Amino acid sequence: MVALGAGSAWSPGGGRVAHFPEMVRDFSGRELDSGEVRLGRMLFYDPILSGDSTVSCGSCHSPFHAFAHTDHALSHGIGDSVGTRNAPALFNLAWQAAFMWDGAVHDLDFQALAPLSDPREMGSNLEDVVGRLARSGHYQRVFGEVYPDGEVTGARVLRALAQFQLTLVSAESRYDDWRRGEGDLTGQEHHGYALFLQHCNACHTEPLFGGGSFASNGLPVDVELQDVGRERITGKEEDRYMFKVPSLRNLAYTYPYMHDGRFRRLHEVLAHYATGVNAEGRPSAPLQGPLGLTEAERVDLVAFLMTLNDPAFVYARDSRPVRDEK
Repeated sequence: MVALGAGSAWSPGGGRVAHFPEMVRDFSGRELDSGEVRLGRMLFYDPILSGDSTVSCGSCHSPFHAFAHTDHALSHGIGDSVGTRNAPALFNLAWQAAFMWDGAVHDLDFQALAPLSDPREMGSNLEDVVGRLARSGHYQRVFGEVYPDGEVTGARVLRALAQFQLTLVSAESRYDDWRRGEGDLTGQEHHGYALFLQHCNACHTEPLFGGGSFASNGLPVDVELQDVGRERITGKEEDRYMFKVPSLRNLAYTYPYMHDGRFRRLHEVLAHYATGVNAEGRPSAPLQGPLGLTEAERVDLVAFLMTLNDPAFVYARDSRPVRDEK
């Protein structure tokens, strides 16, 4: 995992990845601090944030799956309630301007409010979370170590969660080594890369491979969920069935795929794009015709996509829960 800087405090400049674009996040006045990152890491994995103290952020964003949710197609919350979408992977968030599948949040410092207050996710609210933390001797001590006055506030809880998530940077895949001139791809992977540039790069633009735009991929509409996507946020009919384009990095760890987790294997995804794009799903312009990939070309494309896996990120110890903190 690439840290955003080093030492007692991180800085956006220290975290720059040479072949990545400029970060979208403005760090002015909210630089990363090691104490807040540590606090955010504790909070991320602590079910104390949920209404019944059974669900944490890490319940749906597992570090072993690139901070995605793989147990179910649709993510589960408190009381074994079932949501309407699959929890997206969390990494390279400093390069993103909008969050959630429908882009409902535009500042990571406030994103946690959505799952905290959703009755099908964590079923709580910020006031109750602050109360529970303020009554915890453990968190009284930790907040006292991080902040001079030791006060537990909602703003500090949200900021700490964001600070930890901003350190989740994935940039050490074989693709990244190749881009840095530290290795090469195989002939098959090079061919897959050429196919990717021809068929996929318009939406999953390298080197981030997604996370910065919205599109409709022409999925048949789930008649039970009736999820209209970004239209729910903007109220605009042209945004119907538009969802945030996910990054293709770490695909080996982030199955199932699509906003509703309907596909468990990549070959199912490619089969959809090759023959299954549905006009009723209002596909975006690049997908209004079948990709026309042969079986052999699909194999080569998947071979390239596998170079985007970053095991160093997935197995990084400094992003996992610390069992002896309490």
